[in-house]
Amino acid sequence: MQRIFVTGISTEVGKTIASAILVEALEADYWKPVQAGELDYTDSHKIRELISNTKSVIHKGSYELTSPMSPHAAAEIDGIRIDRQHIVEPETNNHLIIEGAGGLLVPLNEEDTILDIIMPNYKVVVVSRHYLGSINHSLLTIRWLQQKGYEVSVIFSGDANPHTESIILHKTGVSLIGRIEEESGFDRETIKKYADRFRAVLESM
Repeated sequence: MQRIFVTGISTEVGKTIASAILVEALEADYWKPVQAGELDYTDSHKIRELISNTKSVIHKGSYELTSPMSPHAAAEIDGIRIDRQHIVEPETNNHLIIEGAGGLLVPLNEEDTILDIIMPNYKVVVVSRHYLGSINHSLLTIRWLQQKGYEVSVIFSGDANPHTESIILHKTGVSLIGRIEEESGFDRETIKKYADRFRAVLESM
């Protein structure tokens, strides 16, 4: 069973939408270890609303923090310290999609970052969205992962930018899963459309 960690080159690049597509495509379980803010409508709630299959299980996160901030700061506000040892993968015999918080080097505490909770057996999907500076952010993110020995793939989100995308793929050699276009909105039908489009690539990873 695959363990796929979804990270982004920055915040608000489409990690949760990408995660929903991967969950639907593989009928996988979903787990977000650290949720900061929006506890009344978490990313786990969003995934549940966006998927159509009945096999996927949404697992409870290890930390749910009240403030929409970097996890280390949100934890301090809540009067706790995130302990990496308490972030334990849920037991499942199914595929598992794990969604990170923010980017790869977002701090969990004074020592650990999101990178430190990506287990050696995980495959990593990087969500890259075009903006001024996104090439640099994409290359830095992917290079960090490659240096740690992870198998990395990329999903581009938003309107196509061939110059940006081609240089990222050329310089890193990562595999491309596909593109999530700029949509007017995302619902179950839209997620299923992309799940059907990406499924063959994901099953061959």
